[in-house]
Amino acid sequence: MRCRLVIAAAAAAAVGLVSGCGDGGDSAAPAPSAARRITVSSTAFADGGTIPRRYTCDGEDVSPPLAFSGLPSGTAGLAVLAEDPDAPHGTFTHWVVWNAPASHPRWAAGQVPPGAAQGRNGFRKDGYAGPCPPKGRRHHYVFSAYAADRALHLPAGASADDLERALDGHTLATGRLTGFYGR
Repeated sequence: MRCRLVIAAAAAAAVGLVSGCGDGGDSAAPAPSAARRITVSSTAFADGGTIPRRYTCDGEDVSPPLAFSGLPSGTAGLAVLAEDPDAPHGTFTHWVVWNAPASHPRWAAGQVPPGAAQGRNGFRKDGYAGPCPPKGRRHHYVFSAYAADRALHLPAGASADDLERALDGHTLATGRLTGFYGR
């Protein structure tokens, strides 16, 4: 009996592999979920480093300088989400940006490229709001970048969820930069 189960499982796995191969007739471009990577960096802090006070609620509360490299051809625009997954009540959004031109892969501190739109953060304000963890706690902040294959049509004050829905099926590549901040 055990031998039949093993043979049946192996046959089912083989059928699954063969059916997933396709007939090669319509070989479209890789799916938007393909594992293409954007490199996201900042001159203010290294990946895994400490976010300087200037870019937090304890400082000037301006967005850090960001740079994006490895954008695939066909990138119509960039989107960025800055989030705190350590927040007490679930992931907290600090920044929502979309339709930043791919021709501007370097963003100065406190600025987004002309034409980019900014949505509503977790403080219910449009634009950037820097790290502001509870006193005594160190949180990590993730700046996620998305190369979109088209312009995203979102309303003013769009949320992180709105952006993620708009990106679904339209993301060519992704990248992230993580920083830490504690008070």
